[in-house]
Order: sequence, then C-alpha cells, then structure tokens
Amino acid sequence: MSTTNQALQDWVTEVAHLTKPARIHWCDGSQEEYQKLVRSSDFMPLNPETHPDCYYHRSDPTDVARTEHLTFICTRNPEEAGPNNYWMDPAEANEKLEALFAGCMRGRTMFVIPYCMGPLGSPLSRYGVEITDSPYVAANMRIMTRMGSGALKYIEEQGQFVKALHSLGDLSPDRRFIMHFPEESTIKSIGSGYGGNALLGKKCHALRLGSWQAREQGWLAEHMLIVGIENPQGETHYVAAAFPSACGKTNLAMLIPPETMPGYKVWTVGDDIAWMRLGEDGRLWAINPEAGYFGVAPGTGPKTNANAVAMLNRNAIFTNVGLTEDNRPWWEGLSDESPKYDWRGTLYNPDKGPAAQPNSRFTVPSKQCPSYSPHSEDLSGVPISAIVFGGRRAKLAPLVYQAKDWNHGVLVGAGMASETTAAATAAVGVVRRDPMAMKPFCGYNYADYWAHWLSFAEKSDKLPKVFHVNWFRQDDNGKFMWPGFGENLRVLEWIVKRCQDQVAAVDTPIGYMPRPEDINTNGLKIAEDSLQTLLSVDTANWLSEMGDIRKYFADFGGRMPQTLLDELAKVIASLESETATA
Repeated sequence: MSTTNQALQDWVTEVAHLTKPARIHWCDGSQEEYQKLVRSSDFMPLNPETHPDCYYHRSDPTDVARTEHLTFICTRNPEEAGPNNYWMDPAEANEKLEALFAGCMRGRTMFVIPYCMGPLGSPLSRYGVEITDSPYVAANMRIMTRMGSGALKYIEEQGQFVKALHSLGDLSPDRRFIMHFPEESTIKSIGSGYGGNALLGKKCHALRLGSWQAREQGWLAEHMLIVGIENPQGETHYVAAAFPSACGKTNLAMLIPPETMPGYKVWTVGDDIAWMRLGEDGRLWAINPEAGYFGVAPGTGPKTNANAVAMLNRNAIFTNVGLTEDNRPWWEGLSDESPKYDWRGTLYNPDKGPAAQPNSRFTVPSKQCPSYSPHSEDLSGVPISAIVFGGRRAKLAPLVYQAKDWNHGVLVGAGMASETTAAATAAVGVVRRDPMAMKPFCGYNYADYWAHWLSFAEKSDKLPKVFHVNWFRQDDNGKFMWPGFGENLRVLEWIVKRCQDQVAAVDTPIGYMPRPEDINTNGLKIAEDSLQTLLSVDTANWLSEMGDIRKYFADFGGRMPQTLLDELAKVIASLESETATA
C-alpha cells in the first residue's frame, strides 16, 4: 500500500531517510492488521474466557503521563502561543528534533497511519497521517480514530492533512519533546509512548492544532463531552460540557438515569472532545472527532460508571493496570478482590502503592458503550442546546446557574477553576484556573481564544445557552451535599427546560438560578435547607472570586478582549450593589 498523494509520499520518504527504519508498513485499518499488531511483543493477551480479544500493555515506569513542561507550541511570534503555553522558536525546535529523530527507528518498523478525526466524509472532520515506530500506537489509533484506507482515500481527494511524526526514541525523559507547529499543520513527538504524547490524533491534533484551525476556519475545537438527554416525551436535547480533571466528566457522559426518573434516556456521543460549527440554521452542531474512549481506569466501577465497566470485557486494550491471578485486568474501584500483580509486573503489595498506576488507561471502541448514541456518526453532527462548564468547588459555586447571555457565558467559561484533591496533590483545596478545561490543550494565546468565542455572538442569535454546575459543594463537616452520579440528571433536566423556556429562574448577580422547587427532587433524600444552600450565592466570596479572575486576566495584557473585561466589570458591579443593599 502506498499513495497517489505526492506530498504524502515525499514526506514518508523524507522521514524514512531521516529515521532509518528496517521496514515501512502502510496501515490499512483491517482486522487482520490489528491482530498482527496486538500479537507483537508490546502486548500480552488477557483471559480469553472473561476478556476475549483484550490485551495488556505495560509502559516504561518513567513514561506514564502527559509531560506538559515538555510540550511546546512553536510559532514564529511567541505572543501567538501566549502565557498559557510553553513556546519554542520553530527553527530551534526543528534543529533539536532533527538530531533526536536521526536514526531513531533503526531495527524497527515504521508505521504510516492515515487517519480521520470525525465521521468519514463529515464536513467538520479533519484528516492526518501519523508516522510512528510503535505497534502500541498503531493499534490504539485504530480504536481511537477512523484509521486506514478509508481515511487515505479522503486525504488523496482533498490533498490536505496534518503531519504527525512520532518515535519512541530511547524513552529517555531527557530526550522527550512534544512539539506543535500550527503554522505548518505539523506535530512532532519523541521519547514517549504514553497516550496523549504518542496518539497524536488525540490531544495534539484534535485540540492543540484543532483549536488553531478552528479559529482560522470559524469553528470550535473543545475539551468537551457530548451527551443526549431524551425526556419521557421522546425529545432529545444535546449538551456539550467541559470539566477539569477529577470532576466526573466521563461519568456524566455515560450517566444512567435514576429509577426515580422513569422515561428518561441518556445517549453518549463523546466523552472527551467536541468539534462544533454553526449550521445553516444558526445553531451549533457538534461531532465527536474520536472513535473510541481512552479512559482513566482507577475509580471506574459498577457504582461510578456501570456503562463503562459493561463495555470493557471485549475488544479493549488496558495500559498499566493491575492483573488478577487468572489474568484479568484490575484496578482500584473495580471490585473488592485483590490482584496478583501490580502495574510494574511485580507481586502486588498494598504497602508499596496501588496495583494500578493512578493514570492507567483503557482503550475501547465507542460503539461498545451501552449508551452509545445512534447519531454519533451523523455527518452533520448533533445540534447543541446547552454548553455546560463545571468545577470542583467546596463552598463557592452553587449547584447550577445560567449565564445571562453568550458573552457572559464566555466569562463563566474563562473563569473556570477547580480545587485540588488529595489524590491529585499534597496541597488540598488550592484553586487552579482551567478556562474551558483547555489549559493544557489550547494551542494559542488564551486571550485570542476567548476573543474567538466572543465572535460567535455576532454570527448567530440561536447559540446554545451557557450554564455552570458544581456537584462538589460540601457542608461544614466536609461531606458532599449533592449525591451526584445518576442524580445529576435532575440538574440536566432543569438545564434542558431552561433551553426550552419551560421553567423560571431567579436573577442573581452571577446568573440565573433555579428556585429549590424547580429542581426535581422526586424520590431524592435531600434536606430542604441543604438544597437551599446548594442554590445560594455568597456575595462576599463571589466578589473575592471575581477579583482573582481579574488578576488572572491581567496576565494576558493588551490582548485581552475588552468585551470580556466589561462582562467581568458588570458582575462585580452587580455583586457590589447587592452588598451595599444587604
């Protein structure tokens, strides 16, 4: 297999000349090819009776997570990258990488992987080719993208594709770099075999380069789940939602309605990334550019995400989890049994840490999810009724509130923050800004990114309504006041009804909020005073929060859009007015 696209053929020849592989394989995406990949030394088959066609991969212990400090945006003007990114001059970056890639594939197979992000043929889908020397990457790309001959056909017809070059190198952290060249539509990554550093269609293409392309082409590439809420009347409304890590994003994407809300169904379109564009009707339409889930294993269990567990017993790849004596994958939160081996391959000893690496993963086709939406492959995407931002705030943010208009909604997203947990850091409760949950993934200056979001207000009067949620409010004893998980559908129900103008709201300085009686608590055991607290606004704390956001915005200097600063001033003035009259 080769290509009629001369630019692609020339690039493959150029990379082969530089990296000196033993052989070149053009991936066609077939099942036969996949079976050969997973039978390589990179994988170990799991119990064929309990987990047919499932395989295990163990990473180098120094290579188990994203390396943000080694991830660079390489633009001619450093201001384009902004203070939210690490920047390197493109010439310097290419010179550094040239030396690292020279001869790095000796003795290895060079895989040429044509891939499509999004349904094949969708006007919002984008194409790329990843060159890698990792069978693990090739096998995962088959699950995570539409990979192979179908994608190559569109590349040959359209002539445009992202160039993504990856090599394991020697896996040395000292020679590890993930470089993005948005002005050249190119990604280069060396020294890591871990997910987002190596599966270059994922965060690198779909978000860092995707956000840059989205600004140039007038759409949005976002770190958002897409979920459909079907009400008892059979109407489905789609919600796109952005959350920082440890805020239940995948759980919400695969939510199972509580038994006390009969007639509701939840449909999963995507759990991680949304590409959205304005349709001819003025609404935002979204696709999930991915074809699989690359999910965090620890904490995923029957109680937290039964749909995820149900899809992981076949056709899956598990990375850095523990193993039971009979060769089944295991991680903390999955079951009460004890594993035999930890993620390093040594006998499990709880005194030496968890069995599964905290960032261990599963890779599985989206279609295996019990709540998989039948509209996931629609070429036009699905229409978005609401955009939801969220975070983990113990005392500040109410359960839910609605932005007053689109521009205010951009402020809500730009001010997003979450408090650290013991699992994430030794410092508990530290507020970390993560606007639109894009801090590690926005491929250009945040100030320009917010200006791009604001520009949509001038393009349509049918944009989604914008909301903020917080499932993590705590009482004075540190206990969560809202039950979360499936019960979060009650909040989504109010959000959807607001989008249809079917329920009233209270006008507060931070946005529109439900009255306690507007939240469906049928069958839910929650005290009236707790719900009242969940739907309250602490004016003094919110004034402090707005001050912190103003300081954060100051980091972006003169590039900050004045419209966003005006929105911030409006909220501060409203809070001060309420304080004065209290």
